[in-house]
Amino acid sequence: MEQNNGTQATEFILLGFAGQHKSWPILFTAFLVIYVSTLVGNIGMILLIKIDSCLHTPMYFFLQHLAFVDLCYTSAITPKMLQNFVGMEKSISFVGCMVQLLVYGTFATSDCYILAAMAVDRYVAICNPLRYPIVMTQRVCTHLLAGSYFMGVLNASVNTSLTFSLNFCKSNEINHFFCDEPPILALSCSSIDLNIMFLTVFVGFNLTFTVLVVIFSYLYILAAILKMSSAAGRRKAFSTCASHLTAVTIFYGTLSYMYLHHGTNESQEQEKMASVFYGIMIPMLNPLIYSLRNQDVKEALKGIRKKCF
Repeated sequence: MEQNNGTQATEFILLGFAGQHKSWPILFTAFLVIYVSTLVGNIGMILLIKIDSCLHTPMYFFLQHLAFVDLCYTSAITPKMLQNFVGMEKSISFVGCMVQLLVYGTFATSDCYILAAMAVDRYVAICNPLRYPIVMTQRVCTHLLAGSYFMGVLNASVNTSLTFSLNFCKSNEINHFFCDEPPILALSCSSIDLNIMFLTVFVGFNLTFTVLVVIFSYLYILAAILKMSSAAGRRKAFSTCASHLTAVTIFYGTLSYMYLHHGTNESQEQEKMASVFYGIMIPMLNPLIYSLRNQDVKEALKGIRKKCF
């Protein structure tokens, strides 16, 4: 829908996926199952860590908040997408779109920093095990977590305020299933040079900084593991890192593709698929990764089952 020149959009139309009007029952069912699984998995992980005293360690303190963050940013986009599959109206209000982008951006950015904090935690635990209780105190963990949330709020608030200060007089149709920044900027009839610069700087810094923290942490971890004389010790060290490293690889790989891949119209559907994987699939997969590949979580689940049954 074309807007008249000088007219500010009061709502946006989310176009969703190509051909979704034909296959909406399949899409709705699939994404509903994924979302319910995400809710059950992440809420279950939060409660498990809270209940089991054996999981009251810095690693699981961060994992608990990772589950909370995953829950928040997928809940910012999935319910509206499900509503648009079954409803005739595909619209979202101007304020609703702004809030969606703000919430999604805040928690998605916080996710990056929490994953980096978890890598630092594993580095200290494996490379300096005797100093681990002294270094990774509750105060240090709280500061790392607060910094993660602060960077999320800073990134999202700056980019969201800049985005929605623009005039949208070209069209109000967002070629996406949620209010993501790049497709919104495409609708603006104002200059978006400043927005693109800030988006590039913030995303570039957040990705580069957190990825470097993860890479250097794991390089030191790998060196420490290879120096271990005990094969059992090496296996135990690898097993404690395997779940986190799997989650990090999936998360950063998809995020990098989404924001650093610049394509033409033919790649827009591919970018939507990357958004689905990053914003909807990863929050569902993380509890599975940390439960199936983590011995402590397996033992905690066995203990809960014994108590209940």
